[in-house]
Amino acid sequence: MTAMDLTSGDLIADRRADYARMLATGGDVGAAAELMEQALELAPSWSAGWFLLGEYREKAGLGDAAIEAYRRVLELHEDDVFGAGLKLSILGDRAQPATPPVAYVEQLFDDYADRFETALVEKLDYKVPGRLAALIEAKGRAHYARAIDLGCGTGLMGVELRTRVDRLEGYDLSANMLAKAEDKGTYDHLDQADLSRGTAEARLINADLASGRADLVAAADVLMYLGDLEPVLGLAATLLTDDGHFAFSVEHLMDGNGDFRLQPSLRYAHSPAYIERLLGSHGFTLLGSEKLVIRMDGGHPVNGILFIAEKGSST
Repeated sequence: MTAMDLTSGDLIADRRADYARMLATGGDVGAAAELMEQALELAPSWSAGWFLLGEYREKAGLGDAAIEAYRRVLELHEDDVFGAGLKLSILGDRAQPATPPVAYVEQLFDDYADRFETALVEKLDYKVPGRLAALIEAKGRAHYARAIDLGCGTGLMGVELRTRVDRLEGYDLSANMLAKAEDKGTYDHLDQADLSRGTAEARLINADLASGRADLVAAADVLMYLGDLEPVLGLAATLLTDDGHFAFSVEHLMDGNGDFRLQPSLRYAHSPAYIERLLGSHGFTLLGSEKLVIRMDGGHPVNGILFIAEKGSST
């Protein structure tokens, strides 16, 4: 459920918020912010309302006032389900976090599940699953015994992999996304997992998921929701057999300043040098990569890179 969907519990405050939304949709974000301020006078503990106020102020160019609103969200919602801390980072109020709040990412994709494929494939010209599958075919192997799809979402990558693997498993943080993937009937097993925790705490590491159990691990369009990729690289290395392949995508941090950076989209872009350094430190050899436009966002192209790497022998 998005901030827009949540009620304040006060009928008049909700009505003013509805009017504010109409004004914002029409482009008058300054007036929308003023109405949200009036709504919050009636419902001062409404965290979703404070987040909406922050967004309207931000769009109106009122940066300091937006920061004030987002700080209030964090005071009311410590788990940061709305991603207010990320907004504050973009506005320069605090350093970027190494990873986004788990509650924010889980809620984001739970909300997005019903319209995910329509939005990405039909409206945003999403290319990653097909192109990543082609890179696997070109630089990897024609067939794999067991593949693990990390951050599987609704199963778009799984559809591309199904005919070239004997067993296919998918893991995602969002229960609603997993339900959509299950409806496809593509996977042999689906389960919930927090990839940001790596091998130490990710729920997919259990008695049934021993080390070295897959010869292909894929992560299509998921690593941009993580800043620090050390945990997920460690997870992939743990799951893979020697000579197994890790195929994944990132958004491209093109200016070369730093390892990764939080973008205004609230996704992370990563530098190629950072990726190659992490691959090397986890015993991977890069087999191939491809730069491409992975989707459109607000009418602008989003540049990305696909990678495939091979895990070296542990002996």
